[in-house]
Amino acid sequence: MRKHVFAAAIAALSLSGVAVAHEAGEVVLRVGAIHVAPDASSSKIKVGGTKLSGSSVDVKSDTQLGLTATYMVMPRFGIEVLAATPFTHKVKADLGGGKKVDLGKVSHLPPTVSAQFFFLNPKSAFQPYVGLGVNYTMFFDEKLSNEAKQEGFSKFKMENSVGLAAQVGMDYKLTDRLFVNAAVWKLGISSTAKAKLGNEDVKVDVDINPGVYFIGAGFRF
Repeated sequence: MRKHVFAAAIAALSLSGVAVAHEAGEVVLRVGAIHVAPDASSSKIKVGGTKLSGSSVDVKSDTQLGLTATYMVMPRFGIEVLAATPFTHKVKADLGGGKKVDLGKVSHLPPTVSAQFFFLNPKSAFQPYVGLGVNYTMFFDEKLSNEAKQEGFSKFKMENSVGLAAQVGMDYKLTDRLFVNAAVWKLGISSTAKAKLGNEDVKVDVDINPGVYFIGAGFRF
């Protein structure tokens, strides 16, 4: 009899330590480091309507503070919003013929809304998930480098972008409310960069299409 009571007590203690994670109606917050690594490609640079042979533009990586918030519509379905402090990327221009210019810097915010599906039972400590959504990228604070200004560039600007977003991620429970998270997004970001070179218009289409990498901690309430 005592053995059965002891076994029942152990089972009760075990169940009490298993929190039902990500229940319908809950909000799940995650905060951590987020890294945007562009997989950039571009058209040839046009100056006054003429394409420069062998020319292109490249966009460099940046890391910032990231934040996501997921509202659980159902135990396995949620709606997530991705936000971050502004990213600032260096922009490099290859004008062709071996002529390369540090064009300058541009900042952007990439708010992204995704529908998420969690694969496992909500009681599982390990919660892998996938997401699919829409990204809207706002470019601002474009600044030409001194080198670009000396080359005669002015009025640097990049257009905003709308594109698809795909995501894979996982949560792992540390306590009833606290967990660690890792996630990866692929964002569709395409923009047109414009500037002046002397009195001539400069234009180039840029596909940034970054991989976005997040690692941090989360809390559900």
